[in-house]
Amino acid sequence: MSKKARIIFHLDMDHFYTAIEEREHPVNKGKPVIVGADPKGGKGRGVVSTSTYEARKAGIRSGLPISRAWRLCPEAVYLLPDFPLYIRVSGEIMDIAALHADRFEQWGIDEAFLDVTSRAKDFAEAEALAMHLKREIKEKKDLTCSIGVGPNKLIAKIASDIQKPDGLTIVKPEQVETFLAPLPVRKLLWVGWKTEAKLEPLGVNTIGDLARYDPNVLIEKFGAMGAQMYLMAHGIDNSEVEQRTEVKSMSRETTFEEDEGDTLAVLNALDKLSDSVTKEIVEQNFFFKTVTVKVRYENFETHTLSKTLPFMTSRLQDLKKTARELVQGYLRPERKVRLIGVRVSNLVSGEKQKTLV
Repeated sequence: MSKKARIIFHLDMDHFYTAIEEREHPVNKGKPVIVGADPKGGKGRGVVSTSTYEARKAGIRSGLPISRAWRLCPEAVYLLPDFPLYIRVSGEIMDIAALHADRFEQWGIDEAFLDVTSRAKDFAEAEALAMHLKREIKEKKDLTCSIGVGPNKLIAKIASDIQKPDGLTIVKPEQVETFLAPLPVRKLLWVGWKTEAKLEPLGVNTIGDLARYDPNVLIEKFGAMGAQMYLMAHGIDNSEVEQRTEVKSMSRETTFEEDEGDTLAVLNALDKLSDSVTKEIVEQNFFFKTVTVKVRYENFETHTLSKTLPFMTSRLQDLKKTARELVQGYLRPERKVRLIGVRVSNLVSGEKQKTLV
């Protein structure tokens, strides 16, 4: 008897931050809404966190400089992010989703994988379960999500993006290669724009092109990643849904109004970010072990610096001291700083006493 195929969901909340803002402020529904830095009339220096689909039609995307977003869509509603609210809502949604899974793995604040293999005897039952989950989230939290259903995490992840927003895409095992073939190679997990640029001269533009390519040549050109890409192009992914239930990190960053050459000003900004992160850590009853600082210079050169402490902590003085030590060697008057950021990870819940890595 052949082994039953795994059934994996990938749940992806639709434009999560802006969807919450629309829910909290219904007057903004149907408008282009952008959550991110203050645009300051087109002179803001931060970036877009996320946007509604109405704003995306104007070319707005995550990571876009806020000044560029203002030029593309000055009529949009611009809102500063409310991270404590987003994290609270995320936890509520993930609690709902986890109840429907054998194993549950949260990816960031608005995505999760669910292994529902024992909850559905086949993909028809899986579709009914996914529809039920979508309705439950909509009814209880007034938010929509898109779900991809497939025989592994790779396929489920790609499928969830096919019919956004409020979509549901089912890919059965026998449909995998046909489903993947016409898609751009960039849709594969871990294939970024640099790899895409290296594949293009080889005539590899779609996942189907990659699946038909000589694997030995791929290994010669890309090493172990070449072998992995070839397997992914055939829809092969044996990775398990790992039982995780919380966000993996908390962070804050700020872009200076003008590139900053004053070391003390940069350190003061870093302290304020540490204050904000610590407040959130304490409110959510977490402890952290790893501290990461991000520094971006005026020429956009960016460095990330990390240190793992020998102990768990939630103390502000531990975060401030570590963050300052990490950044100290990267602050020089002749190299002005555009952006500074701090992140804590290796989190442990004070309530559940569960390590979150």
